[in-house]
Amino acid sequence: MEAIHRYQNGAEGVKSIAKSLGINHEVLRMWIRQYEYHGIETFEKSYTAYTMPFKLDVLNYMNENGTSPNEAAVIFNISSPGIIRKWRSQFNEHGMDALKSKKKGRPLLTDKNENIKKKQEPAEGSVEALQAELERLRMENAYFKKVECLSSKQGKITKQDKAQVVYELRLKFPVIELLKLAEVPRSTFYYWVKQFDKPDLDADLKLLIQSIYEEHQGRYGYRRIRDELFNRGHRVNHKKVQRIMKELGLKSVVRMKKYRSYKGTVGKIAPNALDRNFQADRPNEKWVTDITEFKSFGEKLYLSPVLDLFNGEIITYTIGTRPTYSLVSEMLNKALKRLSDEDELLLHSDQGWHYQMKQYQHALKKQGITQSMSRKGNCYDNAVMENFFGIMKSEFLYLNEFESVDHFKQELARYIDYYNHKRFKSKLKGMSPVQYRTHAQQVA
Repeated sequence: MEAIHRYQNGAEGVKSIAKSLGINHEVLRMWIRQYEYHGIETFEKSYTAYTMPFKLDVLNYMNENGTSPNEAAVIFNISSPGIIRKWRSQFNEHGMDALKSKKKGRPLLTDKNENIKKKQEPAEGSVEALQAELERLRMENAYFKKVECLSSKQGKITKQDKAQVVYELRLKFPVIELLKLAEVPRSTFYYWVKQFDKPDLDADLKLLIQSIYEEHQGRYGYRRIRDELFNRGHRVNHKKVQRIMKELGLKSVVRMKKYRSYKGTVGKIAPNALDRNFQADRPNEKWVTDITEFKSFGEKLYLSPVLDLFNGEIITYTIGTRPTYSLVSEMLNKALKRLSDEDELLLHSDQGWHYQMKQYQHALKKQGITQSMSRKGNCYDNAVMENFFGIMKSEFLYLNEFESVDHFKQELARYIDYYNHKRFKSKLKGMSPVQYRTHAQQVA
């Protein structure tokens, strides 16, 4: 947890943290991903004896989804991907029986029970023995087919899922044999049988969570969905929302990197007047800007927005096929129309060559705007703009397919309108940027 907290603070990289603690950096990457996927519980669990059906669940999931042992270890909360590699090797060499758990310690002296069992079993090679073996194979085939179908849909198979499979097959095969195969205790099975007949108390909540998730095209994780539920009058604990989303297979998207425009010193560098103070008391007090890159239809597109730190609103933006100075100058001209004579603005950027140009700096001085720049190679000095690019790419770019560049630009305009007017933020008291600005102006 010390290593993870240091990573989340953002001041250090994975390799430097791992080196300082004397651990392998790949191990640290695994810890970080397991913590993001399962929370602190992933480190609190004691030794786990994995059953044969569970091992098959993991291997089937990897086969169906093309998942690596590292990814599967995160998804199924397994301490090391080396364990999964061992299972895969055992299964490939010796089949299903190699995955059975071996009992520890000395074998019990049960000669009497063994003799009784031998008397009940048909003689080896007899018609009865062949029929029993055929029936056992039919049962295993039917069971693992249903388990494999569940694993391909939702990943991890729970005891509830196994009990459901046994319940569905109970009329075709003996329940006792099915429970042995599934390695589910009888008490657990009959507990879930009673639950199957009960109505799902969370059915309406599940539908609402599903609708919110789809409305925002998978952009919301469980915390934002919890906040949206609260806005709609539903007080639900975030852990419950997270559990339901896992059951429904709903997961927020992943963020990606951005375009870098630093080319060295080509003009005058401004001091870091913002100094990571990302709080603003009123609109048009502090703006941040940057450029990011898209790749679409075999060509690159460059986006230059400006964001108000008061409410996170995108003031305006320009988009072009080349990162020329006109991309920034047009953006600036459009943004300056939002200012009034009373506004005292600070405009922050990185040290990209566009912002070192005399024309750009002259335009700022003419309007009485204070220029601020991040330190060289330090993206955290412009963290809010970086955060917006990550959100936009994960919520917009990687979730949609575009027919043409014009279609891309139309959808981008729709997304930024959605981001400003509809997408609420927790730190804005559950309001969208425009709603928060309007509310603040009304209160003032």
